[in-house]
Amino acid sequence: MRILIVLCAIVVLFSCNREHKNTKVSGTVFGTSYSIIYDSDENFQKEFDSLFNIINKSMSTYIFDSDISKLNRNESFEIDEHFIRVYDASKEIFGQTEGAFDPTIGNVVNAWKFGAENTIEIVDSLKIDSLMQFVGFDKTYRHNNTIRKSNPNVYLEFNAIAKGYGVDVIGEFLENQNITDYLVEIGGEIRVKGLNAEKQSKWKVGVEEPNFEGGKSILKAITLKDEAMATSGTYRKFKIDDKGNRYAHIIDTETGYPSKTNLLSISVIADNCMTADAYATAFKSMGVDKVKAFLKIHSELKVFLIFENENKEFEALALNGFPES
Repeated sequence: MRILIVLCAIVVLFSCNREHKNTKVSGTVFGTSYSIIYDSDENFQKEFDSLFNIINKSMSTYIFDSDISKLNRNESFEIDEHFIRVYDASKEIFGQTEGAFDPTIGNVVNAWKFGAENTIEIVDSLKIDSLMQFVGFDKTYRHNNTIRKSNPNVYLEFNAIAKGYGVDVIGEFLENQNITDYLVEIGGEIRVKGLNAEKQSKWKVGVEEPNFEGGKSILKAITLKDEAMATSGTYRKFKIDDKGNRYAHIIDTETGYPSKTNLLSISVIADNCMTADAYATAFKSMGVDKVKAFLKIHSELKVFLIFENENKEFEALALNGFPES
């Protein structure tokens, strides 16, 4: 009996002293990279890939037979549970931002060809006007698992929210596996829970410093706990007019024309990444003053803005308790 007790004590001591290792999984999805770190010995790579495939089959405009592609071609109006969750959240944020967030603006954005960083060209006003007839998320509505459009030319895409939603789906999967310590990151959008078990510390994430030359550097590191953060920048894709004014890939959802902005980076912390992702996009077109006014009645959102002042110098503004470190 004494030998058994001693052996048990040794096992317990060894278990307590063993080096704690997180499982780390990475890859590519949604046209970007992802990284998932969690406190478990089990590798869920296959499950993650399966979930990503399901989301793509639902909402990727790059997949010919996805639900959203069929909807945009008016071939089918049926949608799955993932589409429903993203659609309903988009409808809510569309209303809250008075249309600054609008998933029907995609065709107009594409018309301006913001893929390359060069001088802005004059786009045919007749073309913009013709496309703007079909912009407005209120031109769509959901009935159970079907979407209806007021006009067959209304085009939907969820690029500004689906990445954040994908982060949430992975986080929810891990929680369903009783994993309480994790970090999920897809293309810079992040959701964390609990602690970094390997380091026995809170999760630290970085806020990137704007760089028009394409370089990457961290402006500040902050601590997150049981929340999500998304960042939207205007300094990577932009065009310049003949007067030197810089126009980011932000289209005014009322006019269909690019909006000049001094906002360079918007980081939003929210309860879930889908919400953070959508608001980070919406705030780009609202400007500093409108964002400040909006946040006075939306205390649930923590926001960090980086913008250019009148002297072309960078300034930063933390709102609603965005963490200093």
